[in-house]
Amino acid sequence: MDLFSEEKRRFTLPNAKLIYIDNFYDTAIADQYFDILRKTVNWQQDDITIFGKTYKQPRLTALYANNNKPYSYSNITMQPTLFTTELQQIKSDIEKEAHHKFTSVLLNRYRDGNDSNGWHADNEKELGTNPVIASLSLGESRPFHFKHRKIKEERHKINLSHGSLLIMRGDMQHHWLHQIAKTKKDIGERINLTFRTII
Repeated sequence: MDLFSEEKRRFTLPNAKLIYIDNFYDTAIADQYFDILRKTVNWQQDDITIFGKTYKQPRLTALYANNNKPYSYSNITMQPTLFTTELQQIKSDIEKEAHHKFTSVLLNRYRDGNDSNGWHADNEKELGTNPVIASLSLGESRPFHFKHRKIKEERHKINLSHGSLLIMRGDMQHHWLHQIAKTKKDIGERINLTFRTII
């Protein structure tokens, strides 16, 4: 059984370096990690304030790291838990592919089609100037929408499949926004692991 697939798609886009690997993990390995993470991660649901109104964030999240550095976004500050054995192994596998060392992983758990993540960029100052973000998808496939901030015709979509890896690097977070939109389709759970380096 091959652990990794060589199916890579490199996207040639303005102000973006984007690599998508459809079967980074084969189905058996991806299934195993999905089940373990779903059961063992310290999932939480934070409040988020939008235009003066406070709501429950439409997904569950968790932060793990090899240090004690917090991560803040959308007026939420998360404190990390030390990497588990499984997360450390996933991190090591992805680092070999990305040729980059990561310190932290933000996990998102989308329980159904109502769970989502609105338009945003991973451009928080603690991620550095041109952050490398490696995003592993497990579970239900969801479309990843991304659009250029200024070039209106540059709007794209990638279906992030079970076991796939998406790597964003260069100055992409300065010029592009991305989201996981809500859907009315009857779909199952998805777990997304976004590895990053917090400086």
